[in-house]
Amino acid sequence: MALHRLLKRKNGKGPRKIYPFKPNVKNWHVSLEMRILNCQIFYEMAMKKITILSIMILVLVSCGSSDLKSARDINKILDEMMANKAFQIASSWAEPQVTLAMQQLDNAGLFPAGSTAGHIDISSTVNYLKMENDSVRAYLPFYGERQFGGGYNNSEGIAFEGIPNDLQIEKGKKDAYDIRFNIRDKNSSVERYQVYIKLFPNLTTAITVNSNQRYSIRYKGNATKLPIEN
Repeated sequence: MALHRLLKRKNGKGPRKIYPFKPNVKNWHVSLEMRILNCQIFYEMAMKKITILSIMILVLVSCGSSDLKSARDINKILDEMMANKAFQIASSWAEPQVTLAMQQLDNAGLFPAGSTAGHIDISSTVNYLKMENDSVRAYLPFYGERQFGGGYNNSEGIAFEGIPNDLQIEKGKKDAYDIRFNIRDKNSSVERYQVYIKLFPNLTTAITVNSNQRYSIRYKGNATKLPIEN
């Protein structure tokens, strides 16, 4: 069907004349090609985004599965450690009570670099707490004040060895274990300790030691599994 257009004269008067209108086929062809090209570009960009999103989802699912498997493996190790009573704790930080005397030592710069009066780096200091069957032995450097004699940073650390009294091992919330016991100092017949150990599912630990001779102190570290002796 032929296309027409109506035009008026410039002065607005006179009869209307009808002129045939012929579309520009060449321009239509170019416009169509541009639209097709734009659609192709849009499609390629959309496919790239979908591919990237799919890869990200796969990575997240894979990482989540790996983390879940790793967490289950660690929980299994912790359960075995508690069932066999065979583990060792190495502490990296000591957290004594912050008294005026401890603060003065901190101000004097007598603690290791990166330490404060209530948070002392002991990662380079020999320390351990081991449980093997029903026996426990430990050496933990002590920072703090003695209630009866001694100094603030006494060379005599907390040391004990033997079968503890009132040993309790309980699995608490979020798969963590609580261990409590009482034991006498290795080198003193009058000093006694109340020891509380918290073992978390990621094998980090917190040890709190209360004494009838010193201010209480806490240690933070990590637990490892000991071989079972036949």
